[in-house]
Amino acid sequence: MQRIGLFGGSFNPIHNGHLHLAKAAKEAGTGQGRADPGKCLAVQTGVRRHASGADRLAMCRLAAETLSFCEVDSCELERSGVSYTVDTVRLFRERYPEAELVLLVGSDMFLSFTRWHCWQEILEMAALGVVSRMTGDLEQLRRQQAFLLQYGKIFLCDVPVYTVSSTKIRENRKNHTDFSCYLPQKVVQYIVSHNLYD
Repeated sequence: MQRIGLFGGSFNPIHNGHLHLAKAAKEAGTGQGRADPGKCLAVQTGVRRHASGADRLAMCRLAAETLSFCEVDSCELERSGVSYTVDTVRLFRERYPEAELVLLVGSDMFLSFTRWHCWQEILEMAALGVVSRMTGDLEQLRRQQAFLLQYGKIFLCDVPVYTVSSTKIRENRKNHTDFSCYLPQKVVQYIVSHNLYD
């Protein structure tokens, strides 16, 4: 069965931490209890702060060039009105009816998952692939996993933490501090050439 990872975010800008999450899920292996998407779809949210949807989409496509299994989907940018994760999962459930969908999330999003709109329906349609973004939170993640397993599949990817945020990158850019180590080189070049976040 084909397994597809869905990776959503504002990607404002997309950075190495985002790519680490996708790679971590991919490299976790294919055995039972592993996320390992055959391909990963980066789905960009429609938020309009800091950079336009077109700029963020362009940066996502440049970043995706560094991961052979990653593609970029603009469905949320094209959707009018409020867009919820459940709407996106429904779309891909219709698009890939035979595939196993794995929604990739960081630990911060996972721990707040029961506050998401229609979260139980999400787990009926897709598994969750969780990658920690904080050192020392594994026990907390396991407790949340134990609770949510009654509703669906939860994969925990126990990999080294990669700490970086889009907010930090934007602050560095605004303060004329180097930020190039946090991003693929083509994304850095795009930010500079298009005068983003300064």
